[in-house]
Amino acid sequence: MRLAFMGTPDFAVPVLAALLEAGHEVACVYSQPPRPAGRGHREQPSPVHAYAAGRGLPVRTPRSLKGADEQDAFRALGLDAAVVAAYGLILPEAVLAAPRLGCLNVHASLLPRWRGAAPIQRALLAGDAESGVTIMQMDKGLDTGAMLLAAAVPITPATTAPDLHDRLAELGARLIVRALAQAEEGTLRPKPQPAEGVTYAAKLEKDEGRIDWSQPAAEIERKVRALNPWPGVWCEVAGERLKVLAATPMAGEGSPGTLLSAPLVVACGQGALALERVQRAGKAPMSAAELLRGFPVPAGSTLG
Repeated sequence: MRLAFMGTPDFAVPVLAALLEAGHEVACVYSQPPRPAGRGHREQPSPVHAYAAGRGLPVRTPRSLKGADEQDAFRALGLDAAVVAAYGLILPEAVLAAPRLGCLNVHASLLPRWRGAAPIQRALLAGDAESGVTIMQMDKGLDTGAMLLAAAVPITPATTAPDLHDRLAELGARLIVRALAQAEEGTLRPKPQPAEGVTYAAKLEKDEGRIDWSQPAAEIERKVRALNPWPGVWCEVAGERLKVLAATPMAGEGSPGTLLSAPLVVACGQGALALERVQRAGKAPMSAAELLRGFPVPAGSTLG
């Protein structure tokens, strides 16, 4: 098929790679514009932009697709379909209708659960037992289009956001290739999303990483797995911010935020949390025992 690909972050790169491997013609890649990054705040292309340029594909980075010129340029590509994976821009109806088969979205959840911007993290925060990928026929709503294909993966007590991200990216790459093959054969059957079970995965906010020790230990531990590497999960120890990279819920009780025992077992609203891997500002990640060798925190201390 003659396709446009529309995506921005790392999640979308395996999807684009799979389309090329399957022999589809990618007429153009759309990605969000380069943005300042790194210590020098120099403009950097998105992961999809960089990958596409490396493969010699034409790349467009409009700030919006609402203008007539952009819509005319998209329509002029003469596409069979557009594949969308975490693009980050709203597609106007004129864009959705331009390809012969419309626009197919690779969404990292089992719709209608977790429509929206952060389905991977929200599934982990909620303690879901599974996640997955849905290939969806896009419409003008927010992830409301008909479902074309879907596949699930389990979420274990050890699953982290990076783990789930990578598994779903690879799963999405396989599913979209299968969906396009079925579309060519005329065997793809759209299925409307059920009205029951709709949830929304709101965009992550930076302040969500602050630990509230009054919450249950299991809930805080899910936050650690869901919100690293961004926005990160942190508390305050002796007036210094301490990032928590890994933790384990355990038995224990006390006033929430109180350090119960070494190396770093902290009382929560329900149970206790052992902070296993942490990071001080400007320092390398380290174990709790390594932290305490150079930064003593006595039992009974209160973590903010």
